[in-house]
Amino acid sequence: MKKFNYRIGVDVSKLTLDLHSAEHQKHLKIDNNAEGLKAFTKWLKELQIPFNDVLIVMEYTGGCEFRLVQFCEAKNIAYTRISGLAIKKSMGIVRGKNDKVDAFRIAQYADEKQKTLQPSKPLNKSIVSLKELLALRKRLVRENAGYKSTIKGRKDMYDLNHKDLHIKILKQKIDSNLKHIEVVESEMDTLIMSDEAITHNYILLKSVRGIGKINAAMTIAYTENFEAFNNARSYAVYVGVVPFEYSSGTSINGRKRISPIGNKELKQELNQAAKSTIQWDQETKLYANRLIEKKHYRIVLNNVKFKLITRMFAVVKKGELYVDKYKKVA
Repeated sequence: MKKFNYRIGVDVSKLTLDLHSAEHQKHLKIDNNAEGLKAFTKWLKELQIPFNDVLIVMEYTGGCEFRLVQFCEAKNIAYTRISGLAIKKSMGIVRGKNDKVDAFRIAQYADEKQKTLQPSKPLNKSIVSLKELLALRKRLVRENAGYKSTIKGRKDMYDLNHKDLHIKILKQKIDSNLKHIEVVESEMDTLIMSDEAITHNYILLKSVRGIGKINAAMTIAYTENFEAFNNARSYAVYVGVVPFEYSSGTSINGRKRISPIGNKELKQELNQAAKSTIQWDQETKLYANRLIEKKHYRIVLNNVKFKLITRMFAVVKKGELYVDKYKKVA
């Protein structure tokens, strides 16, 4: 494994990048765009950091870091993306938080873990395209939800015989978006089937009861076809369905709580899958019925989401379709 003499921690956000050089104790804040990355190149040269002797360490965000990743690949700069949980756990008790401090802490993490950190593999262009298509589909679906809400409100205002221009136009927009959604989903299908490795895992995921085409596609996109996360739990933490303990000594003994930090899009999509699984999967239905006597439905639903994630990782790891043991016995 190659040893890098320089390490740079990067705190990534949608609009900006905060960078900290562990060796020079220097900080740089740039825009997360082409001009900002030019300034980054200049900064590296000013610090006399060779492109082939530096490791860029950034938190995995699932999207905001892609511009920086593409820049690193174009310049042949090694980079690695680390889960926020791994970085947080390595720090122990910390106080205060801002982008500059976060960049320093990531650089500190890189310095401490330099012997074990390995550069990430190059981006899979199919995964990037799949994420873009999923984002476009989501935008269209949300637009339609807004239009339907407006139509319902206007219908409540007027009698059924009232001819409303707003409703007429919004219905046309809904129909148009539905056609566009079909086009986007067709393009997603084509993209998935064009990559043998993605197709293989996509078929495995859809064999899990409750996991449909959108959940399967989103899981492949955000796990980067199961290369960005080592196990089901780390991905579940990223999604935001793993409860954490809140206790200290004898004075603080709170119940386990779900962290508000997580990918809300993935969590929301899994919500529908969990409800479907409870209804149609016999094993999950029995599991949920046992828990519902002791726990709130929301907690039970969260547990089922975690169960779905573990099942998805299991079928991919084994390379085998999911087997419904109750169906098999019948």
